[in-house]
Amino acid sequence: MSGIFISFEGPDGAGKTTALKKLMPLLQEKTNKEIVLSREPGGSSISEKIRKIILDIHDEEMDPRTEALLYAASRRQHLIDVILPTLEAGKIMLSDRFVDSSIAYQGGGREIGTEAVSKINDFAIDGHLPDLTIYFDISPEVGLSRIRKDHEGQMDRLEKEKLDFHKRVHASYLEIVKNNPERIVTIDADQVPEKVVADALEAILKRFPEIFNEGE
Repeated sequence: MSGIFISFEGPDGAGKTTALKKLMPLLQEKTNKEIVLSREPGGSSISEKIRKIILDIHDEEMDPRTEALLYAASRRQHLIDVILPTLEAGKIMLSDRFVDSSIAYQGGGREIGTEAVSKINDFAIDGHLPDLTIYFDISPEVGLSRIRKDHEGQMDRLEKEKLDFHKRVHASYLEIVKNNPERIVTIDADQVPEKVVADALEAILKRFPEIFNEGE
């Protein structure tokens, strides 16, 4: 495949989605390749339907393994409907979350086990890992305070979890970063938004200089 696949990860409250919206036009200015932005869970028609089930605040009785399987199912459909066609067309694929999220949230946060969740997702993604992952790091305490301030009354089922859950998620993310130094670049998300975006942009330009200089 001639395209580039970049995923963006981080605990709740890291500001990842906001940074991505500001980052995309800056990247587009520097390349002639089309950039496609998507998200998980969701990103395609079927995957968005699964997203509604996963994040519904009324589904508190959902079993952790059911949740993990639903994420993997949504991811598989997103891969087939959006990611692979984008890469096959030689475009740049930006995904707001991918497989690392499940390993951190369901494997660590839900305490199912990172190895078990990795196996589920290995089947789902069939070897299609991102070429680069930008991880926005923030402490659970700061992340939760941001969520409660910015998402008051609109928090989803995972955002509503207690601090201990988010601490496990954060610890799992740090372990994933440690085990994947070639793929993952860490950005300090506890900075002003402009600096977070600038650092992410620099990391991408550094990794793919042959792609992001065509527009200059």
